[in-house]
Amino acid sequence: MATKTDFTPEEWKTLLESPILAGFAISAADPSGFFSTLHEGWANAKELAAAKTSASDELIKAVADDLFTGEGRDAARGGVAALVKGAQPSEYKDKAIGEMAHAAAIVDAKAPADAIAFKTWLAHMAQLVAEAGAEGGFMGFGGVQVSEKEKATLAELHKTLGV
Repeated sequence: MATKTDFTPEEWKTLLESPILAGFAISAADPSGFFSTLHEGWANAKELAAAKTSASDELIKAVADDLFTGEGRDAARGGVAALVKGAQPSEYKDKAIGEMAHAAAIVDAKAPADAIAFKTWLAHMAQLVAEAGAEGGFMGFGGVQVSEKEKATLAELHKTLGV
C-alpha cells in the first residue's frame, strides 16, 4: 500500500487537492444558493473526516490525515486557488476534472494497488456532494436532489477516473 513517501511533493499535493476538487467540480457544475453550497461543503468535510478514521485503504487514510494538518490543508488550498486563478467560473468544473485526471494518472502509475479504491473514493465524495444540497429550490428548500448538470458532471467524473 502506498504512502506519502511514495510520491514526489508535487504529486502528493495533487493527491491532496483531489478530494477537495471532487466536491468543487460538482459545486461548480451547477452553482446553487448559499444554503446548498454550505450543505455541499459540509458533505465534503464530513467524508474527509470519516476517511481519516474508517477508510480501509491506507492511501486514502494518508491523504485524509494530511488534509487535517495545517501544512496539508494549506498545500491543497493553494493548489486549488492556483488552479482557478485567472479562470472564469464557467471554467472551474473542467479545470477541476482535468486536475482529477492528473491525480488518477498518478495513482495508476505509482500506486496501482490503491488506484481503484482511491478513484472510487473520489467518485463517492462527488456523489455525496451532489446529493447534499437541493438544487433549484429557495433557501435550501424544494428543488431536486441532484440536478441534470450535476448528473452530467458525475458521469464525466466517473469516465475521467475510470470507475
